[in-house]
Amino acid sequence: MSTFQAVASERNAADAVYNHIIAAGEGWIYDLFPGQVLRIVDVEGNQAVDTLFYSKEDPGDHYSAVRTITRQNNIYLTTGSVLVAESGRKLLQITADTCGRHDTLGGACSAQSNTVRYSHDTLPMHNCRDTFMLMLAGRDEFTKRDLAPNVNFFMNVPVTPEGELTFADGVSGPGRYVELTALAPVTVLISNCPQLNNPCNAYNPTPAQVLVWNAEGGEGNV
Repeated sequence: MSTFQAVASERNAADAVYNHIIAAGEGWIYDLFPGQVLRIVDVEGNQAVDTLFYSKEDPGDHYSAVRTITRQNNIYLTTGSVLVAESGRKLLQITADTCGRHDTLGGACSAQSNTVRYSHDTLPMHNCRDTFMLMLAGRDEFTKRDLAPNVNFFMNVPVTPEGELTFADGVSGPGRYVELTALAPVTVLISNCPQLNNPCNAYNPTPAQVLVWNAEGGEGNV
């Protein structure tokens, strides 16, 4: 497993063409053009930001955790990681990261998984799968069949020597961020995780911030 070295961005927030706060537990969907840069900020620290990516040219071609892990030979994402789709299409590359590593295995919480992991009385609790479906419902090109294993930015999911997953305290902190450059036209879907039952959010969901910069001389989506 590669050693992480923090890579800060030289981009100034004042130059961003888009700047938005995603409230705790809320969702966000946005289209990026090639060369545009997306920064996701962990505003207060230890927030899990569940994220999916889709090719705009073929919306059925979504981010593939398996292909991404295999391509980079690492289960964690950080600076230099290329996120690829099921087809093998390169979608984005992480070009700056001040957190350290990001999870590809933990998946998104759902009403069903909450009852299995915790207790039946968690069934009505807000969850990422429902947020994903709510956001996709606003786009004609998507259905719930387009949900797939996602990236959990800022989330700490260690793997035990026995190969089991554990949900641990976060490795992020206030103001840390990850920056991704679009390599193709991409739809970004975020659920700013509302999870209260494990330490992924320090049991306290908080806001996330998203900023977008245009490619120099390129087109934008404002």
